[in-house]
This record gives sequence, structure tokens and C-alpha cells, in this order.
Amino acid sequence: MNQEWILQTKETRRPFSNATWIPLRASVNYEKGDIKRAGYICDYFGCGSVAFPPEHRELVEDSLGWSNIGISHDVAPHAYADGYYAPIDQFQHNDKDPIGINFIFDHPQPVVGGKQWILNPDLVVALRLIKEGTNWVRPEENFVVVARESFDEKGEHCLIEIKREFLLDYLAARNLSLRLSYYRQRVENVPIFEESTYSTLQKHEIERDNGRFELRIREINDVFGGGWAMLRTWRTDVDEDEDAPVMGAENDNNTDYESSKGHRGGYEGVRIEGEFWRDEWVDHQSISIRVRGDADTNLPQFIIETDGTRVGSSKLYDRDIGRWLWFRSSIVTELLTNRGFKLEWYTAETGGIHSTSGCRIHFGINSSDLLTVHAYDIARLASWEQHIWAAHNVAPEGKVSGELLASQVKAQPAATHAAENLLFQSMRLLERGFQEEHQISLFAHEIDDFETSQQISRFVCKDQASLLRLAKELIRVFSDRLNIRELRKISTHSEKDKFGSNKLLQDILSQKIGSDKARIFFAEIAGTYDMRVGDAHPTGSKVLDAIKLAGIDQNSSFLRQGEQLIHNFGRSIWYIGKFYFKKSEQQEG
Repeated sequence: MNQEWILQTKETRRPFSNATWIPLRASVNYEKGDIKRAGYICDYFGCGSVAFPPEHRELVEDSLGWSNIGISHDVAPHAYADGYYAPIDQFQHNDKDPIGINFIFDHPQPVVGGKQWILNPDLVVALRLIKEGTNWVRPEENFVVVARESFDEKGEHCLIEIKREFLLDYLAARNLSLRLSYYRQRVENVPIFEESTYSTLQKHEIERDNGRFELRIREINDVFGGGWAMLRTWRTDVDEDEDAPVMGAENDNNTDYESSKGHRGGYEGVRIEGEFWRDEWVDHQSISIRVRGDADTNLPQFIIETDGTRVGSSKLYDRDIGRWLWFRSSIVTELLTNRGFKLEWYTAETGGIHSTSGCRIHFGINSSDLLTVHAYDIARLASWEQHIWAAHNVAPEGKVSGELLASQVKAQPAATHAAENLLFQSMRLLERGFQEEHQISLFAHEIDDFETSQQISRFVCKDQASLLRLAKELIRVFSDRLNIRELRKISTHSEKDKFGSNKLLQDILSQKIGSDKARIFFAEIAGTYDMRVGDAHPTGSKVLDAIKLAGIDQNSSFLRQGEQLIHNFGRSIWYIGKFYFKKSEQQEG
């Protein structure tokens, strides 16, 4: 190690009040070597915290420090004999004199061993956190980690820290300031002080960086060596042969003792020890957006006019404002990368995006492939979501989606269906038909339609490469799942054992309607399959031929090409079911 390390110059310059993460309680210890021998190194950090209202600030600064608030502070409930009860969250200056709030509780577990630290449940519920592993996360803000826990090698808590942004919000709601009291110790044992990197240092004690630092330089033998004495006493009046022996009062006649003393030493080397103590306040900024619901002054602006005129989000937060906003369709895929966001379809051109903040954004796709959304729906989102939407906001173009207006203005939702929904409905109908007709499972394994539909969407298509990847997904959820083993049981073709999934299903359909018709209905599935193969080699005429075979108009935008691909693929599946399970005229009669 070096002088800067033992003097802790970097650490003492950085207060926690400006840090991203603030420790609420810590007892972190790193040790290497034998504490009584040269070569030993120790780095320890301990911290305690208590929140206080402003009326007790002066008292805290004058009389409370490391010994009162630090790691040795016993955070526990207490029941007094007179009936007074002090709950665990109360910090008492004197008996029955609560002046502060504990954010971390001690929970000793003597029966099973060890102890736990518990984050104050009021803080957890107020910030609406949930526990995931060793982290406390806030689902409403993209599952951001708000508080995190660390454990030592024994599995016991050694650190709980909280992100400053969220701590300040909670402190503001309760009008509290957090008092931190912490201590850092660094030790290194060296063989010979004069030959060490510390040879120019002298022991000292100074006030530094609003704290107190002390450097100690001592012989290891002076620390751990010295004389020792032991006294042992015992009773002499107990008859071990009695069935129920009883001891009388202790006196000189029924006790005896022995004593011994000695000296231990011989420890070689010098112990260099740097210690630092500091108390500091973490004060709120009088704003509590999450807990108290204060107005957010850092909201984005949105374009509302064709000339690029912008207006602040707060001015759009009114149900009576009859405005819409325009966004690039890329907003959908970006939102869906965030955990907890969901896409659903209402009509062919309208749908909803569900966010973790509990809001649902009703959107429509217009003639320019832009998403149009009622302005109020955006303005009521959480701040962090609004900033994502703002990054994709554009000037009005292509009018408001006709199907969105039909729903929001005329109250007559369009009687159309999204290609994405029809695809999954067609697969389920075909699957049900095979189960009823042949008592076989069409697919080898199940999928969650809703979860899978988050990946199969026209919005993923922004270029030819992504269009080919969409084809790959379509084949994965249909062709790759076909139960080849069961389908071969109902095929009559002489080479059925050589057929792949698509070819096998096409052959089974041809038994009902003939090879030519079956080939026509499978053309777009075959084209999609060839596009999937082209995903690895996305150039050349074969890929273009596959796109054409899949029935895609390459003059359309990639978003519309994606929609066509899904629509044509799903339509082919629907045709398979329609003609395979269609009853003959004689049967219908």
C-alpha cells in the first residue's frame, strides 16, 4: 500500500451527501494476513444513519456522533415496565424521548444464527419498491434499482445503500434530514518502519474535510504484547452424589480460587493505522414527486404544430385539450425493450402500449407510418417515460390516424383487425381443428401468444435485415413447432419420412384439395421460409425472390412490408384450416 491509502486522502474529500449511492448502514471489513504479524492489511468501513426533523438538528450536531448513531447503535424495539413502548423505527435520545427515525432495523436471529438488517417498510411502501434478489427496485420507473444490499462471506448483511435521488424524495415528503455517522480504518503491518513506504510519516491527529483523522504508528508488540492475569474461582459445597443438590449463599468457606499471570510478546514489526470519523447531513431539496406528488419541473416539451412550435408537457396535462402528438414508430420497439411494457392491438391500425407506471397509451398509425397519440395521454406519464417519447416526437405529418379518430372522436371503433392478432388466432384455430379431427397435437410445444406477439410485430421492421429477422420469428413460432412425428401418422405420402415440417403439412393438405391448390396456399409460407434462410445471407436475387413469393410489396415502407408479411403468413395458415376442414357438399347436405 502507499501513504495516500493509509491517509485516506481521496475518501475524505468525497462526502456522501453528493454521491449517487448513500449508505444507510454498513460494516464492511476486508482483512488479509495475521493481525499480529507483518504483512497484515485491513480496510474497514462502518456507517450508521438516523433521520431527524429540523427542530432537532442543533441537538444532534451538539451531542450525537459515531458512538450514538454509528454501527454500534442498537436499533431495536423496547417495552418499558410502566407500559411505554418504543417501536423499532424510533431513535431515542434519552428514554422515552424519540427524536428521530431509523431507516434500517436490526433483526437478531439467535435460534437459527446470525442477524438481518431490514429496510424500513414505510420507505419501501412509500416509494413502491419490490424486492428482487438483493435489490429493491421500483417497477414504475423501469424497475430501476433504488436500494441494494450486500452480504459478507457468512451470509450476513454488511451494507445497505440507497440511491440519493429516491432518498431525497422520501426525506422531502417527511421533512426529514438524514444524519450519517461513519468511520473508516486502514491498517498495514510492516516489518521495518524505516524501510517502508510510510517512513516519512509521523503520528498525528487533525481536523480534516469536516471530520477527524488520526494516524497511529506503534510497535505490534506494544499493541498485542504485555502482561496477563487470570483468576479462577469455584464452589466446594456441592455433593455430586445427591439427587437434588442445593447451593447455599456464597461465602469464604464454600469457595476456592487459583490465580496465574504471565507475559506474552515477541511480535515483530510496526502497525500503521489511519482512522477517520465524520458526521454529515443529507438534506432534501423540498421536492417529492414520487411520494408526495409534487409537480415535476423538469418535464420535456413536445412539438404541436407543423412549424415545429413546442409546448411544455405541463400545459398539455388537461383532458379538455383536443390535441394529438406525432411520433416515429421506433418509439414502440424502444419502449418494449424496457421490462414490463406490453403492446396490444385493438384494430388494424390502433393499439395500446401498457407501461410500468400503470398508464396505457392509445395510439394510431397514420398514412405516413407515424404514431399519433392524444396529447393528454403523454402528459400524464411519468417524467422518465415522457423523455423517451419526446426523443421520438416529430412535427405533424400525414394527419391523425383515421382509426384513432374513429375511436376517440366519433366513438365508433373501426371493425378491423390487426394482422398480428389474426396470425395467432389462425394458428389456434388450425391447432384446434387437428385436435378435434385427428386427436393429435399440431404443435410439439406450447407458446404464450401474448408474450410471443411482443416480438412478432410490424414495428420491428426498419430495414430489409429486420424484415428477414421477422420472417425467421414467424417460422420459429409456426413451422419449427409443427409436430412432425404426429403429422407423419396421418400422411399417406411414400416419402413422408423425408419431409420437413412445412412440406409434410402441405402434403396432408394436398390429400384434401390437390397438390396444385395446396402449393398455392403454401406459397407465402414457403416464401417466408426462404426469407428466413436469407437472414444469414441478406443479399442477392434469392432473397428478393423470397420476398416476392411471400407476397410483399417492396415499394411499401418497411413497416408496411412487415405488416404484409405477418398478414400473408397468417392468411395462409387460415386458408390451410379452412380448406382442410371444409366439409364436402354431400356431407353438408
